[in-house]
Amino acid sequence: MFRKLFGSKVFGSKEQPDHESRPASPEIMGLYLGGSFELDPLKLKLIEPQLKINGAAHKHLIQAVGKIALDTGGTMFRFYTDDDAFLQVVTDGGESENHITDVKLWYFYDTKTVGSQSQWSQLISSGISKPQYDLDGDSYYRVWDAIGEESPPVAMTETTYEQDGDTSTTDQFIMLYERDLGNDNVEALLVAGEEKIVDNNHDRCLVISTGFDVSPADITING
Repeated sequence: MFRKLFGSKVFGSKEQPDHESRPASPEIMGLYLGGSFELDPLKLKLIEPQLKINGAAHKHLIQAVGKIALDTGGTMFRFYTDDDAFLQVVTDGGESENHITDVKLWYFYDTKTVGSQSQWSQLISSGISKPQYDLDGDSYYRVWDAIGEESPPVAMTETTYEQDGDTSTTDQFIMLYERDLGNDNVEALLVAGEEKIVDNNHDRCLVISTGFDVSPADITING
């Protein structure tokens, strides 16, 4: 669906800003570092009561951009906003609008520091990937199941570009879950163990985010 719809002019025909004035960072779908986008307020009003998200903004300013090369040959783009959220765009077989397969808006739900190597090892072995993940009274079910009894977290590395020109690299071990909301809607849950080196030390944390699918009709790119 996204291969065709995001390739159209559904987001409007505003003239694009001068690329030379932007930081060198990933771009797709008219989204770029320092740009902005809007979500349909009616869409948010209708779906938000069913979600963990509370008080989601419909206008977002992009303050950082992440890019991940997936083992499947695809690419994951993340556009971090001023509302403690990120718009995630996944492509397969290329990095143009015609290759988009999935778009979700995620909000950070909780972040916990991992203080020791033993805690980190336990998190990777059994804390991220489970058949069922319970959060705030609701159950989410694992989406990425491997063949056999074990489905380890998916390992990936994200390079993040910030507005001041800095870049950073974070190793992530993630698992995707979903719970059914009815009417063909789901709430997604992303559980991630994140690790980066800061001053020659391991900086590790558990990051939990919840999100929902975004369609072409839900979003306007402001440029």
